[in-house]
Amino acid sequence: MKTKQILVLGSNFGGATAALELQRKLKGLAKVTVLSPNPNFTFIPSMIWVPFGRRKLSDISFPIRPLMEKKGIQFIQDNALQVNPEKNEVVTEKNGTLAYDYLIVSTGIQMDFNVVENLHPENGMIENIVIPKYGERAYKRFQELKQNPGPVVVGATQGASCMGAAYEYLFNMDKELRRQKIRDKVDLVWFTPEPYLGHFGIGGITGGQSMLEAFMKMYNIKWYTNASVAKIEKEQITLKDGTVLPYKMSMIMPPFIGTEAMKHSPQLVDEKGFVVCNEGYQHINYKNVYGVGLAVEVLAPFKCVVPFGVPKTGFPTEVSAKIAVKNIVNEVKGTGSFEKRSWGKIPAVCVMDAGHKEVIIFGDHLFRPRKFAVMIPNIFNDWTKLLIEKYFLFKFKRGLAMLP
Repeated sequence: MKTKQILVLGSNFGGATAALELQRKLKGLAKVTVLSPNPNFTFIPSMIWVPFGRRKLSDISFPIRPLMEKKGIQFIQDNALQVNPEKNEVVTEKNGTLAYDYLIVSTGIQMDFNVVENLHPENGMIENIVIPKYGERAYKRFQELKQNPGPVVVGATQGASCMGAAYEYLFNMDKELRRQKIRDKVDLVWFTPEPYLGHFGIGGITGGQSMLEAFMKMYNIKWYTNASVAKIEKEQITLKDGTVLPYKMSMIMPPFIGTEAMKHSPQLVDEKGFVVCNEGYQHINYKNVYGVGLAVEVLAPFKCVVPFGVPKTGFPTEVSAKIAVKNIVNEVKGTGSFEKRSWGKIPAVCVMDAGHKEVIIFGDHLFRPRKFAVMIPNIFNDWTKLLIEKYFLFKFKRGLAMLP
């Protein structure tokens, strides 16, 4: 049997999981190559702590090349520019054209900072906690806020899909301001496109709205739902209903869109640049192309007054990667089996840090209808979130992607 060439675009949650599992299951039958512009694996869920000094980037990231090469996987640090699925090729910035028999797209996302003028962190007004270098800048801005306290605004724009991380940042901001004994000098405000607190882009969880409203009242945080941003100015944000929110420091979560490489591969993606797949994470037209994690198109199963998207967290990213791997392995080995599980039917498993407290979320499905879904508050500490971080860093540093 001819050795199959399998190319994986991306090296974080989805890409690392796919590459490691493909190598483990197809050793001798396939050559696995990872193409990624990033030299490091970064545990993005812990980025919420970087602005407050609880974590440094060096604490939550590590070089990915040594692990890949130790496992027999070729690692190429380069930018993908375009996929040509008709020729089974990926055009790169520095390494020419790479051919493949199978392609897994785990390129993640880029931020749509153009949704509102002045949203981009480079404009110096709004902070960001997803892109690592901006997370480090937010740390410097928080140090300045400690010296010169003033109002803080945290929120998510229309079209955003990662409200969970923004909630976590909000509650950690409250905790740190109290720890610094300056909370009484800071008006803390939250706004969201959600129709109610705790919708999260998954239709909410029973009891979630009342729990989050209780947190907001307990922490003395003013909130606005069904919110859209009309204008961002220096030290002032205006919502589309005319509400004006003054700020000394602000973090706003923008919408996610596909990466430039995928936007330049129109045969594979929707209008936002996300790979259009079936329930086996196989492209609907090009059967040797798979998409996993953040790179996949996931349609919202709801319509609200203000549009926003669905979350694509680490757990469903790993699940989609493992399903894609199983289907490629089955095809290479000729078993005839094809596994399916839509994004919405992946279990809801999440821990939301609430500032030295946490909420553990479990549900049989990410989207409704569900047979069960619970939110369990831990009001004493956030040790579950810490344990998850330690577990995933342990797992990926050792290449144990087969673990749950």
